Amino acid sequence: MAKWLLGVAVLIVLMVVVGGITRLTESGLSITSWKPISGTLPPLTDAQWQAEFEAYKQIPEYQEINRGMTLAGFKTIFFWEYVHRLLGRVIGLAFALPLAFFAAKRWIPKGYGRRLVALLLLGGLQGAIGWWMVASGLVERTDVSHVRLAVHLSVALLILAGLVWTALDLLQLARNPLSVAAKLKPVAIVALAALGVQIVWGAFTAGLNAGYAFSTWPLMGDEWFPRATPMLGSPVADAVDNPIVVQFIHRWFAFVAAAALVWLAARAVKSGHPRAGVAVILLTGLQISLGVATLTTGVALPVAVAHQANAALLLIAAVWAAHIVGERAAVLRPR
Repeated sequence: MAKWLLGVAVLIVLMVVVGGITRLTESGLSITSWKPISGTLPPLTDAQWQAEFEAYKQIPEYQEINRGMTLAGFKTIFFWEYVHRLLGRVIGLAFALPLAFFAAKRWIPKGYGRRLVALLLLGGLQGAIGWWMVASGLVERTDVSHVRLAVHLSVALLILAGLVWTALDLLQLARNPLSVAAKLKPVAIVALAALGVQIVWGAFTAGLNAGYAFSTWPLMGDEWFPRATPMLGSPVADAVDNPIVVQFIHRWFAFVAAAALVWLAARAVKSGHPRAGVAVILLTGLQISLGVATLTTGVALPVAVAHQANAALLLIAAVWAAHIVGERAAVLRPR
């Protein structure tokens, strides 16, 4: 069962990559309806393609930004959104069908059924959140809400973390039938929370196109923080909605998250698992480097996608390290 969960986790990492490409190519609003069943098939005839294109022409993104786009151009952006949605359906089936099989065979270990069902329900909710996000860009906006984008990405990574943690619990159980599930220790909570905050502000940065605000590092232009920045009047509004402030927070909170992750890595090494600790440290360094490169290259597509993909890999490594730290007090000794 652990291999099954890790296989689904790999699909979610791929989903994160495709989602990043979809966002960076401005493809996310190309499909203007949500058809969970019939939407599995793409347009197959010229008439169907024209109907999809006409629907796209009705939304503000086309009217204000892409007016005059050809059908060939539309097919390009449609492709990425279609693949993103199709992959979501594949992930749902890859999780739900084996889960039903294992349940029917009564192969699910005691205490894990509710957790697996919760992950299944969260996956279903993620589909609805995806449409909720897309819907925000179909009427008055030319893009999706950056807050809804952050929710969508956060839930995807929460599911990823849940799958990896559960798979590690099951591997531990296979090694020692007397073991119990690992517990989240304070160091793990701090590190994962810090990484979560950084990911959320990364989504804000992406959704607001804040990465384009300043392409210099470490200064923003000629200053650490541009004094001429127009402020919105509320610290919360600026932290969430002001592209310059959002980029500033995402730049520098990265080092807070990095410090917390290094602390977690050190604890994993101390627990006798240096590979997990080294993985966290290396991926943390790579993530910061890719973040800087994303800025300085003007948000070049391959670099920005690598930055998002590495965030998912870093989360996996952090969950691995957190699980190791939690395993120390989670193993029962035979009587």
